[in-house]
Amino acid sequence: MEPLRALFHSLLASLRDLLPIILVIAAFQFLVLDQPLPNFHSILIGLALVVFGLTLFVFGLEMGLFPIGESMAQAFARKGSVFWLVLFAFCLGFGTTIAEPALTAVAYEAAAVAAEGGMITNSLDSMKDYALGLRLSVALSVGVAIVLGVVRILKGWPIHVIIIGGYAIIVVLTAFAPESIIGVAYDSGGVTTSTITVPLVTALGVGLASSIKGRNPMIDGFGLIAFASLLPIMFVMLYGMWVAG
Repeated sequence: MEPLRALFHSLLASLRDLLPIILVIAAFQFLVLDQPLPNFHSILIGLALVVFGLTLFVFGLEMGLFPIGESMAQAFARKGSVFWLVLFAFCLGFGTTIAEPALTAVAYEAAAVAAEGGMITNSLDSMKDYALGLRLSVALSVGVAIVLGVVRILKGWPIHVIIIGGYAIIVVLTAFAPESIIGVAYDSGGVTTSTITVPLVTALGVGLASSIKGRNPMIDGFGLIAFASLLPIMFVMLYGMWVAG
């Protein structure tokens, strides 16, 4: 009975979260454009599917991904093996990113633009190789980012120093990177944080911080996602510089 009650509350929360979007669309459609909604029944069915899909997704996160992330972090902390913890962090970041559909789409679009701009040979094989290299660069960077975040929690390093230093490096790289890769690099930081990576990584950080004596989960447990958005910018710029020459 308790899971059903939790599911119902999650459904109400999804409706509440989507209500502002619905109101904005309806207001502009009826008041500004002064037009009825096309395919009203299809839109209504689609909206219902979005609500139920979002409800099930959030409910699944709370019921499955968050607990497993925290429990694995605590288990690694009890095991006391930094090697396995770091290896898991890297594999988690790399594995979830390399298969990210948004990254795949951006990589192939960037490859097409690079071919048109003469950065690479305008052939299907060259574009595939370029897109694969871009995806591997981003996936590698996210793996390294999660490792960096885990080490920061273990060592207690201040997050602002790493973030400021990281963006300082990005500013320097921007001056030397090819213009055709700069926009892709900055966008890559956003497409890497998928709906599966974010909850797992967040739960990993919070669970790890709560398991280590002297660490505050609120202060030390968060920040891994920031690294996962920061390092891809660097790695993609370096990849672009390597491809250019």
